[in-house]
Amino acid sequence: MTAQPSPFEYCGTELVLFEKAANWKGYWREQIASYVGGHVLEVGAGIGANTKSLASLPHTRWTSLNPDAALASQIQEVSKLHSTLTKTIGGLPAMDRFDTILYIDVLEHIERDAEEMNDAAARLKPGGHLIVLAPAHPFLFTPFDAAIGHFRRYTRASLRAVAPRNLTAVRIAYLDCAGMLASGANRMLLKSAMPSERQILTWDRWLIPVSHCLDPVFGWRIGKSVIGIWRRQD
Repeated sequence: MTAQPSPFEYCGTELVLFEKAANWKGYWREQIASYVGGHVLEVGAGIGANTKSLASLPHTRWTSLNPDAALASQIQEVSKLHSTLTKTIGGLPAMDRFDTILYIDVLEHIERDAEEMNDAAARLKPGGHLIVLAPAHPFLFTPFDAAIGHFRRYTRASLRAVAPRNLTAVRIAYLDCAGMLASGANRMLLKSAMPSERQILTWDRWLIPVSHCLDPVFGWRIGKSVIGIWRRQD
């Protein structure tokens, strides 16, 4: 008799901590808002913190995926058209198609990231958008990344390299230049296996507003996170 695979359990403990980073969530939400709509698929929805932030954007239906049943049970209803599934994208019916597919701080947790991106592209409707937000720069990889199950951090080039060829890049840019400079200077937020709540709130309160002003000045060429947006042609 073949043994059944063990249920997936997420190893990270940072989700509640980063839920408090309201300025950061508002900042990246602003960057992707115009590309979110229709039937939205949110892959790796965690405890629903990003769902709550994004689901006020116009949409016709919202589906959240989380293979960790315990975490999925914490995602509360955010709209009448919301559903939560304890699945990965590969576990969805083959005919399912979406207008928007989101990977918010998720792709770095997936070992075969190029395969995952291909699966996502295959489920996009014509004209739909695939959106990825991920931690940037391998040289910033720390014990914190390892502790929460990151396989990698991305550059713009490496994120572009895993994108399916049938998608057209709309935007690939870095976000949070102030956070990157602070991390490079002293690694205060990244030195330990888990940053403290005080460190997260300090970064969110003081550095994110600075990044919001300076990222456009630097042409989105510097940042601690990288954002990628692709479109499937009509």
